[in-house]
Amino acid sequence: MDSIEAQVTARKEAVALRAKIRSGSFADQTAGAAPNCVQGNLVILPAALANDFHRFCEANPKPCPLLAVSRPGNPALPSLAEDFDLRTDVPLYRVYRHGELAREVTDISDLWQDDFVGFVLGCSYSFEEALLQDGIPLRHIELGMGVPMFVSNIETVHAGPFGGPTVVSMRPMTPENARRAAQVTARFERAHGEPLHIGDAEKIGVSDLMATDFGEAIPIAEGEIPVFWACGVTPQMAIKRARPEICITHAPGFMVISDIAASELAAGRGPEISSAPRSN
Repeated sequence: MDSIEAQVTARKEAVALRAKIRSGSFADQTAGAAPNCVQGNLVILPAALANDFHRFCEANPKPCPLLAVSRPGNPALPSLAEDFDLRTDVPLYRVYRHGELAREVTDISDLWQDDFVGFVLGCSYSFEEALLQDGIPLRHIELGMGVPMFVSNIETVHAGPFGGPTVVSMRPMTPENARRAAQVTARFERAHGEPLHIGDAEKIGVSDLMATDFGEAIPIAEGEIPVFWACGVTPQMAIKRARPEICITHAPGFMVISDIAASELAAGRGPEISSAPRSN
């Protein structure tokens, strides 16, 4: 489909799914739920930490490709969707207190602060439709499961209090499909781009592919190899190190749904990112 048609299709998908999320009728992981839309990881922090976190993302563009940054205290993200509300439009949020997971909720309106800044980072779900269209099967979608994610031994570049290991997502593929997948996803730089590692999981510190740190374990068939992409859950590891008084993220696999067509990212287009936010 052409660019205009793709945008219209993506917006229809996104508006319909966000309405279900907002009403509470959809509270599931979002892999395959809006296949034509750019999806994103979410981090919400007090403005006093926003500049450091912005620098952390800029220093680690593979796991933390910035898509949008909100203004302090404003829950809107107009560059991603006209009607998006950071407080209600994610299927499941995680609330961290001093770096520790305190609870998971479906609405953060009662927690919202006037100094909160929201960051949306690219997500590998945004390139999955392109892989499927290229004939590359994705088992987690076939099984209706969340993608498996693991904490690797690949260290991020630190910025201020933020740092820690890189989280990776894994999709099993034949070697030929892995090669093709690398070519397809290289076009999606703002959705983690090409794989971070292919093959031997122990080389990146993953000893058991059936023992996930996030997401769900999926089987690897004979003749397949694991293919790992940098993952936008990485900031949740950095949050544990930084220990902010409060931080809110998406639950892994329960993503921000934007109006932007995934094909726009593949074409090198997408939302413009403002400079680091500052509180009023």
